[in-house]
Amino acid sequence: MRLLFLAIGVTATLPLTAAAQPAPPSYGPNPELPEPRRGLLPSMTVPRPALWGDDLPTVPDGYSIAAIATDLMGPRQTLILPNGDILVAEGKGGSAPALRPKDLIASFIKSLGQSSVESGDRLTLLRDADGDGVYETQGVFADELDAPYGLALVNGAIYVANQDAVVRFDYADGQTQASGEPVTLTQLPAEINHHWTKAMTASADGRFLYVGIGSNSNITERGMEVEEDRARIWEIDIETGAHRPYATGLRNPTALTIQPETGQLWAVVNERDEIGPNLVPDYLTAVQDGGFYGWPYSYWGQTVDPRAQPQDPEKVASAIVPDYSLGSHVAALGVTFSSPAMGPQFAEGVFVGEHGSWNRSVPVGYRVSFVPFQNGRPSGDPIDFASGFLLDEDNTRGRPVGVTLDPRGALIVADDLSNTVWRITPNQP
Repeated sequence: MRLLFLAIGVTATLPLTAAAQPAPPSYGPNPELPEPRRGLLPSMTVPRPALWGDDLPTVPDGYSIAAIATDLMGPRQTLILPNGDILVAEGKGGSAPALRPKDLIASFIKSLGQSSVESGDRLTLLRDADGDGVYETQGVFADELDAPYGLALVNGAIYVANQDAVVRFDYADGQTQASGEPVTLTQLPAEINHHWTKAMTASADGRFLYVGIGSNSNITERGMEVEEDRARIWEIDIETGAHRPYATGLRNPTALTIQPETGQLWAVVNERDEIGPNLVPDYLTAVQDGGFYGWPYSYWGQTVDPRAQPQDPEKVASAIVPDYSLGSHVAALGVTFSSPAMGPQFAEGVFVGEHGSWNRSVPVGYRVSFVPFQNGRPSGDPIDFASGFLLDEDNTRGRPVGVTLDPRGALIVADDLSNTVWRITPNQP
């Protein structure tokens, strides 16, 4: 243990930045996949929290950004209600024990880049009563939840994906507090909870909820038996709570959204770590019903990961290639489709909240990016939409998580490091 904590101390002081600088991330439908690189410890650099002071995140010319809520307790995802109120899910979850000494080291290093604020385990409601962009009301809508993350509003009810269950609150337009205890729709896999976030969205017709359930390991270190019902997206019947696997082999589907024109389900997925700074690309993809996306046996289609044993060649042969690489280790945790209300440059595409890397010597992510679309598909490299969170390689002032489009023409961004909700608007509505 003494040697272990000495290693932690050395790693924290010298975060493995002396290695050769990795190549820039590879974006798009055909990313470069270098040879895997493994070692005793992966490259780890986690910028430490820094204060914003008088500064704000950087947004494109013609846009403005403002903090509409501060001093929150782990804001993760947001939901725009019909009257314009905003619900914010606040919480932290997970209870996975470390398996190896390097897990302890990695956990310690990652904790240095997190907020010290306790988990809110609640929903906070924000209200801008006069429509001037200032949310003068901030109050608790519901509390005593269990690491809430995904949110959806369907047919007069608010659904919340806690880390252990999907629950429902009845809702009337304008309500500022829940009128009763939540009703459980269905339990979710929660044992160990290596990846605890439960992303959620509703189908366009309101019949189903889709819930993302991450794996219980990086690459099956705990054995396949603990991966039952993991690394997949469930389709849940809203009337009965019955569920089925909609898609599998997605290591950690951290945010889900529905494409407005088509009703197609899309996801951002965090891929596996510890085989190099540019492997494996986190991705954005349309999710096919019944599709298998490779985890744990392969990545980016049929590229075999020999760490997963025993292998399954039939599964590998069926693995679907994702639509779009966001870059390795950017840790995408939010996704939403845009609309013309966000201005001509950002009218067609998706916004992605990139929480930021730990498994690289040079950090990536720590921004909100915009992936342009043409004819309903991704086209071109991502564009910085909100940046400046990363102050330098050693310090960051924020870490974006959920992104939500307000139909009135604003992007709402949850930041779980500075515990802030940001609002970005075009200057010419």
